[in-house]
Amino acid sequence: MKKALKIFGFIILTIIILLIVAPFVFESQLKDLVKKTMNDNLNAQVDFKDIDLSMFRSFPQATLVIEDLSIINNEPFKGDTLALGEEVTLEMSIKELFKSSEEAKKIDRLSLNNAYVNIKVDSLGNANYDIAVEDTTTSTSNSKPFSLDLKHYEINNSRVKYDDKSSKISMNIENLNHEGNGDFSLDQSELDTYSEALVSLDYDGVNYLNQNSVILDAVFQMDLENMKYTFLENEAKVNQLPLTFDGYVQVNKEDTEMDITFKTPSSDFKNFLGVIPEIYAKNIENVDTNGDFVVNGRIFGKADDTFIPKMDIKITSNNASFKYPDLPKSVQDINLDMEVLNDTGLAEETYINIKNATFRIDQDRFSANGNISNLTENMLVDLALKGTINLANISQAYPMEMEQDLNGILTADVKTSFDMNSIEKEQYQNVKSSGTASIRNFKYSSPEIPNEVQIANADMSFNQGNVRVPDLKMTTGKTDISASGSLQNLIGFLLTDEQLKGNFQVQSNTFSVNDFMVAETEEITTTDENGKDQTVAKTTGKEAVKVPSFLDMELRFTANTVIYDNLELKNAKGLLIIRDETARLQDISTNIFNGSIGMNGLVSTKNQTPVFEMDLNLNSLDIASSFNGLELMQSLAPLASAIEGKLQSTMSLKGNLNEDLTPQLSSLVGNALAELLTAEINPEKAALLSKLDSQLNFIDFNDIDLSKLKTNLTFQDGMVQIAPMNFNIKGIDFQVAGSHGFDMNMNYDLKLHVPARYLGSEVGKTLGKLSGETIENTTVELPIGITGNFQSPQIKVNMQQAVNNLTQKVVAQQKKNLENKAVDAINDILQGKRDPNKPFDKNDTTAVNNQKTDTTSAKVPVTKRDSINKSSQKQVEDAAKNILGGLLNNSRKKKDTTKNN
Repeated sequence: MKKALKIFGFIILTIIILLIVAPFVFESQLKDLVKKTMNDNLNAQVDFKDIDLSMFRSFPQATLVIEDLSIINNEPFKGDTLALGEEVTLEMSIKELFKSSEEAKKIDRLSLNNAYVNIKVDSLGNANYDIAVEDTTTSTSNSKPFSLDLKHYEINNSRVKYDDKSSKISMNIENLNHEGNGDFSLDQSELDTYSEALVSLDYDGVNYLNQNSVILDAVFQMDLENMKYTFLENEAKVNQLPLTFDGYVQVNKEDTEMDITFKTPSSDFKNFLGVIPEIYAKNIENVDTNGDFVVNGRIFGKADDTFIPKMDIKITSNNASFKYPDLPKSVQDINLDMEVLNDTGLAEETYINIKNATFRIDQDRFSANGNISNLTENMLVDLALKGTINLANISQAYPMEMEQDLNGILTADVKTSFDMNSIEKEQYQNVKSSGTASIRNFKYSSPEIPNEVQIANADMSFNQGNVRVPDLKMTTGKTDISASGSLQNLIGFLLTDEQLKGNFQVQSNTFSVNDFMVAETEEITTTDENGKDQTVAKTTGKEAVKVPSFLDMELRFTANTVIYDNLELKNAKGLLIIRDETARLQDISTNIFNGSIGMNGLVSTKNQTPVFEMDLNLNSLDIASSFNGLELMQSLAPLASAIEGKLQSTMSLKGNLNEDLTPQLSSLVGNALAELLTAEINPEKAALLSKLDSQLNFIDFNDIDLSKLKTNLTFQDGMVQIAPMNFNIKGIDFQVAGSHGFDMNMNYDLKLHVPARYLGSEVGKTLGKLSGETIENTTVELPIGITGNFQSPQIKVNMQQAVNNLTQKVVAQQKKNLENKAVDAINDILQGKRDPNKPFDKNDTTAVNNQKTDTTSAKVPVTKRDSINKSSQKQVEDAAKNILGGLLNNSRKKKDTTKNN
């Protein structure tokens, strides 16, 4: 007995050792086998990270785990991912491991975890899932390399994306969990399944399902020999709408044949609420309902490359009502009579017929009817809407989570008929619309705008594709607007992503741009109390004006007062064209600063940084008011703070804008021609003028009149360049040129030509003696350099240059006078009026009579002439220094000594 136990124990130990060792023995062989089998049978690139074989995980079955499986397409979808699987688990009998690669393998259980399947069909009908290698073996071959003998399979936490360009269908299935139990080894068997997922469905650009919850608990009769699957016991839920199915689906070689009927298992009106996504229809089990809601239909026929199954689906409800327990109002008199039909099997001949759809809240009734046909091609729409509804009652009868409360009275009696091709091609002459609609007492508020928008009334009249708006009255903050005009494509705007096009005449007593400043927001991700991330929008504290991207409008406007920041513009009028996130201004005129401004240009907020281009015509603006109100004026002409009078200018500007649409000065490029119509200076209001006034004693800046002064400005790279300009102030010629930056640093050259009469009588006599001329014909040229900034200017008078200029001028005049006297003396000698032996005196002007001599004897010796010139120049230079020194160092203003002469 002990011996038998030892033998038995040895056998058990041997088996355990074999079970432990087997995975290491077979693992490498299995990796090669799996890769070879997949790549031999699939026209795709198949790979995986690793394979794990275990004998204990599901003993007595062997468990094979494939990690990070990937299937990548070859042509014509080369490089596209067909499938990814984080983990694929297969369970099979251990004996399957010992079969050769040519023998059939049976798999008992298959699970796929965290998978992504990406199915694509191109416009030619090529499918990326069609990757099976064609079987080229002959009928005499007995090779069966693979056999599916499943008892259980499951797909967990996976996603399927389906995009069919040929049929214009796009489907996204998320959070997919599906499992099935059956016996695939039998020709006839039952398959028990359970599926749940979130389904989104788009057809031809229109969204029909958006993450709608779908659950199916069904048992199928499987006929694997004929590939026919028949519904047995089953129940499905779309959102919370229950449905049951009956019928079959049979997959043939050339097509798929089906005959399926479905219906709601009960007629309770709660079924209608169940159609609505659960997020919007909460707690329907507590809703009090009356009346019925029934959905039943049939989908039957064959589906292939040409045909789809025929369908006959009906949705009806009679005299139904519902009331949520926590809301004050109910929705009553609900009647629905709709059907979805296809009699031919051609997809384009599917149509929706809305025979009747009505409801009532309090005394407000609303109804709709019509049909939508040719769904898959050029969809045809024929609808009629009629009724009145207080929009505020909707949220009091139905639970809605909205950022903006509904309000206002909507009244409509509209009929419209159109095809989608005409809408997309903007052929609005093909749209047939008639009737009227209006909204009264509508209010809109949002954290993104500072004030509530109130629409007192907005009337619309429909005629063909055009919507006439004869009367619109709106207020927000300080702004009031009255408008009339037309919309060209209201239906296209509502149904597609077209911009809203129109033309309007707009009048406003007060229009405040500040009322349309949008509070900028940024997305912030936080974690709630359940540990889930949630993203919320919070304001950044900044405000910006944005040109709406959805508008294509021409607005002819007049406004008595326009408020922009701290400016008030009066009698504004012109044409505003809003298109492509750009506002174009044409022939705009307005009164401001006791003058007027005309402008043409554009403002664009299309890119992250707004830009502008503008041509301005400033006429008779008050300089002081303009300087105080405009940052641009302060930067272009800082000295304007000390000037009182009127300005006229033409300007061309372009550059970047700040978020509130004020110019970024450093980006400005342009030019200006400015003229001072009338102007007086108060030097005390500008540090530069005040400092000049204190140093230039012979000028009183309070007496300066700059009327009719013109100047050219150019600006670029943050610098303002002033072209040389000349003007005269009470006989003093001024020339100014140079530049300054928007940072107020400057570099200017100032040249003054000062008449000698401004220098006093004593100075005038000295100059007269030196030059031999009267004081009226003598001027002093005084160059001045101005640097630093406008708040702390640095003034440098170039004394040496002034002395040199004055010295050269006087010496040149002396030389000219001396040459003239020499010529006179020679003439006297030739005429016998001068004694040729008498020494030549440059100061002798007395005629010498009756003397004749040789002309050469009258010449001044060179050495003596040079001595005279050097002595004269030194004398003149010393006098010039004394004159200019006295001119600039005298602390009191010099009186004009010539005024009383």
